[in-house]
Amino acid sequence: MQEIVFATNNTNKIREVQELMGQAYRFRSLTDIGCREELPETSDTLEGNALQKGRYVWDHFRCNCFSEDTGLEVYALGGAPGVITARYAGEARSPQANMNLLLTNLQGNPDRSARFRTVIALILDGREWLFEGIVEGRIAEAPRGDGGFGYDPIFEPEGLGLTFAEMASDAKHRISHRGRAMTRLQAFLSDPALSLSHE
Repeated sequence: MQEIVFATNNTNKIREVQELMGQAYRFRSLTDIGCREELPETSDTLEGNALQKGRYVWDHFRCNCFSEDTGLEVYALGGAPGVITARYAGEARSPQANMNLLLTNLQGNPDRSARFRTVIALILDGREWLFEGIVEGRIAEAPRGDGGFGYDPIFEPEGLGLTFAEMASDAKHRISHRGRAMTRLQAFLSDPALSLSHE
C-alpha cells in the first residue's frame, strides 16, 4: 500500500478521498506528519492556493503530498464565493452561515447557475502537477438532504434535480468536482514509473 500526505485535517475530505481512491493508498493527514500550523492560502486563485499548501508541506516536511482547493462559483454573483468559499460568511467557516448568506445574495435572482471546481496540486520529489475537476449545476432555492458537507444541501449537479446532500455517496463521487479531479490524479499515480516509497 502506498502512502501519500493529503494536506488537510478536514476529516470529511479525507474520508471522501479514501472512498474515491480505494485501498491502494493510505492517506496521511497533516496531523499524522506533525504539521499543526494553518497552511497558507493567500492566493487569489484555486490553483495558487493548492500549490501554496502543497509547497509548504514539501518545503517543511519533505513528504510527497497533494493538496486541493475547491471553489463554488455562482455565475450571477460574478464567480463568488470562489476562493473564499469556505470563509464566505466569515472566518468561523460555518457551512450553515455560508449557505444562508449565499441564498440571501441570490434571493429573487432567476439565474441560479453555478459550478463547483476543484484543483489538486501534486508534489512528488519536488516536482509539481495540477489536476482539475468541474461539475456544472445550480443553486437550489432551499437546503435539501442530510448527506455530504459544506454547500452540498444547496448544490444541484448538472440538472439531476437532487442536491449532493440527497445523493448516495458513491453516486456523488462519480460526478462530483472532487471525484473528477481525483480520477485524474489516480490515473497519474497509477503510472508504474512513479514511486512514492521514499516517505
